[in-house]
Amino acid sequence: MTDLSAFIEHTLLKQDATNTELDKLFQQALQYHFLGVCIAPCYVKIAKEYLKNSNIKVVTVIGFPLGYNRSDVKAFEAQKAIEDGADEIDMVADVSYLKNKNWDAYLEDIEAVKKACGQTPLKVIIETDLLSKDEIEKAALLCVEGKADFVKTSTGFVKNGVGAKAEDVALISKIVKPYGLKVKASGGIKTKEQALELIKAGADRLGTSSGPSLMD
Repeated sequence: MTDLSAFIEHTLLKQDATNTELDKLFQQALQYHFLGVCIAPCYVKIAKEYLKNSNIKVVTVIGFPLGYNRSDVKAFEAQKAIEDGADEIDMVADVSYLKNKNWDAYLEDIEAVKKACGQTPLKVIIETDLLSKDEIEKAALLCVEGKADFVKTSTGFVKNGVGAKAEDVALISKIVKPYGLKVKASGGIKTKEQALELIKAGADRLGTSSGPSLMD
């Protein structure tokens, strides 16, 4: 039987998040023994302090949610998040570079943040809702070349987007896992059935704001 708690990064990234909601997120992470929490960079210090007596990872997002910040700005943001205590970094890649077939710029974006991360694991959000299958494949290969640690499907912020789909997770997994990268599925994961389907397709992590309901 799959222990979902070992896959879940309990997530709160909405623009109007309150301190009460953050406290609830941390409490639930402790209650359900989730693998991690994923929160905005401005709350990394708070999360680290709250969870200091646990093994729960503090994950934060960089260049979120649109990914079109300058690469050096993303790198600086990642560096500061790590200084604040972030255990893992989820960066949003620049989709416009991919759409324009500017492979060098896309790769350099990843490499800049990877360099800033050092030994801290880097996940690259490729935003599958905006990509064709060929573009997903190309993005995944560039993540391999850029020495990312994970490829992540989605921000969950694309208007009318679906988010994580099993077929996309399977495609990404087939490309990156032979090179040792892992896959994080995120966006729209609201049921236990979805979660299990994504894990079966190859997801090593699940980013979701519905963690507790997946456990019930």
